[in-house]
Amino acid sequence: MEAIARRRCLHAVYNRAPVRLAPHILYTRHDELYVDAVTLERDGRPPRETKLGTFKLSGLHEPAVVDSEAFRLEPAFDPADPRYEGVTLLAAEMG
Repeated sequence: MEAIARRRCLHAVYNRAPVRLAPHILYTRHDELYVDAVTLERDGRPPRETKLGTFKLSGLHEPAVVDSEAFRLEPAFDPADPRYEGVTLLAAEMG
């Protein structure tokens, strides 16, 4: 939640690989917590394309907010998207 509220990068391990994420929104689906985030780095390398991905929160291990790493919101991110309606717990604010 801190990473989203402060728009700071999150380092974690996902599917046994280190990742650096820019988390945009935290929400529920089927009584589970999910975060939509842009993957900035996986296994030490940037992804081929920039896109918003969905991560099950319970799959993010050893999460750590990096105070010195702010991020910009992905232009395609829309917190008003119908899929987030009524299930959003916290979304990064535009601007």
